[in-house]
Amino acid sequence: MKLEPHAFRHEHGRLLGALVRRLGARHFDLAEEAASEAFARAARAWPLDGVPERPQAWLFVVARNYAVDQLRRAAWLQERLPELVQPPPVDGGDDRLELTFMCCHPALQRRDQVALTLKAVAGLGTPQLAAAFLVPEATLAQRLVRAKRRLLEAGAEFELPDAEALPARLGAVLDVLYLAYTAGHQLQDGGEQGVGATLADEALRLGEGLLARPETARPQVHALLAVILLGSARFPARVGGGAFVPLAEQDRGLWDRERIAAGLGHLELAGRGDDLSTFHLLAGIEACHTLAPSFAATDWPRIVSLYDDLLQLAPSPVVRLNRALARHAGGEEPAAVLAEVEPLREALADYAPLHAALAELHAAVGDAGAARQAWETALAHAGSEPERESYRARVRALDPEATPLPPA
Repeated sequence: MKLEPHAFRHEHGRLLGALVRRLGARHFDLAEEAASEAFARAARAWPLDGVPERPQAWLFVVARNYAVDQLRRAAWLQERLPELVQPPPVDGGDDRLELTFMCCHPALQRRDQVALTLKAVAGLGTPQLAAAFLVPEATLAQRLVRAKRRLLEAGAEFELPDAEALPARLGAVLDVLYLAYTAGHQLQDGGEQGVGATLADEALRLGEGLLARPETARPQVHALLAVILLGSARFPARVGGGAFVPLAEQDRGLWDRERIAAGLGHLELAGRGDDLSTFHLLAGIEACHTLAPSFAATDWPRIVSLYDDLLQLAPSPVVRLNRALARHAGGEEPAAVLAEVEPLREALADYAPLHAALAELHAAVGDAGAARQAWETALAHAGSEPERESYRARVRALDPEATPLPPA
């Protein structure tokens, strides 16, 4: 283990899992405190003394001793002390899977599952999570405190669900990882490339952890990893010159070909089963984009077909919008596509991409006034400066003589 911040973060879930297994789920806070103390001591000692031969065991012993000291001061000393003083785990021991399932307990709201998983298992700090969720640090911290209290009240156990409950619980875990990835996707487009890439990479790493255990190595996990790898492969080309760069204008030479190859490998493995999940369909759509030599040469009919299937499994206004835009990109009449998008206004009133799509379609049918109005609405709902600058550029292209749109 190298003495680097990201190395500590990657070990956080492993150490916390080992501690929660011994202390029990109701002492989650003590386990977190002990893990933090171990990493703090390592940050002070290792630069002077060097990284120990077995760094994971060193961290565990320090954390264990800290927890023992705290337990000796508590009335419930005898409850967990015998388990806690067991020998330290050998390198390679890993309790992160059980920890992930505990953090994704059904007693928690989905947003709290995401935040707690990224904090406890991925080791992300409160400032990073607050930036990802666009909330103050104090709000995020209180959210984590309430989530851990709900786990205690629900009697959450540090264990994998039984065979009957596992499929549904695994589905929740995959949803959490996908939401973590999409949060990173949004931050990436908003100019926060460092935090965005971190969230995507942590979702990927936790997904790989699911594949490392036979109980959770399922085709839909491969499908999710394909989505993350293929989607994040385009991150380097999505923002340029301070503006969001739409797919049609991206420099495909900037795409990460190594990630694309890995994503396609997972997509192939995802097909070795009978179940068809939303992640299979999303991965298929991502593959169509990344395999196309150009925007015009993309297999748009195939993408529309995949969106049709996705609407059967998980209908939503955003999926309907994306399907319509795929039809438009494939050359269908703009008026017909506009008629499909217009009914989505109410459901997606605050969704900037909906108004951007309406602007493009109004411009395509020759209604410059309606297009400019739609761009103004998109600008008002844009979530980042790169997105706003992209919309302003569209107005300049639509009418170079028009008064520039003001900053939102």
